Amino acid sequence: MKKAIAIILGILLIDQVVKIWVKTHMLLGEQIAVAGNWFYISFIENYGMAFGMDFGGDTGKILLSLFRIVVVSIMCVYLFRLINTQKIHTGVLVSFSMIIAGAIGNIIDSVFYGLIFNKGMTFDPVTSGFFRYDGLAEFSSQGYAPVLHGCVVDMFYFPIIESNFPNWLPIWGGEHFIFFSPVFNVADAAITCGVALFLIFRKKFHLSENNS
Repeated sequence: MKKAIAIILGILLIDQVVKIWVKTHMLLGEQIAVAGNWFYISFIENYGMAFGMDFGGDTGKILLSLFRIVVVSIMCVYLFRLINTQKIHTGVLVSFSMIIAGAIGNIIDSVFYGLIFNKGMTFDPVTSGFFRYDGLAEFSSQGYAPVLHGCVVDMFYFPIIESNFPNWLPIWGGEHFIFFSPVFNVADAAITCGVALFLIFRKKFHLSENNS
């Protein structure tokens, strides 16, 4: 139990410290080169899903936030039940804890950031688009959006390969491409790594279940 709580709180602390620093010290759309042309701190705000993707506008935003809360609640109950049975492999415990922490990290943005910051991207139901903002965001009791309408802060950008597809390639021939183009945050990375770990240890996980 203590190990799971420590992992979750540790990831949440790092995730929120990085997000708050970026949101209060960088302009929306600003990039800082960290390692040549393949790693940038690139500040964007994500109104929907992970890795900078959007999902269904305003209604989709609320549904996605509620879905995340329900899934995280179920995972927390399941994890703590496994811990109490003492039949959980350490790798599975770590992977579940990472996934839970990552999901909670993005839920915090969605639930609270609209309430505690004075600026953030907002949805326009008339145009079905998003309003950007200028200047640095600051903490404010006024807020910029109601609960569940806050934007998730993303910042890690790894355009490892940037080139054009060869002209002879069907459909995409000659088009510009970037690998890896999504912008993500610590929470997204925790979820991805947690899923990868679970897949690695899934056989031992099933053995633990069968022996319970």
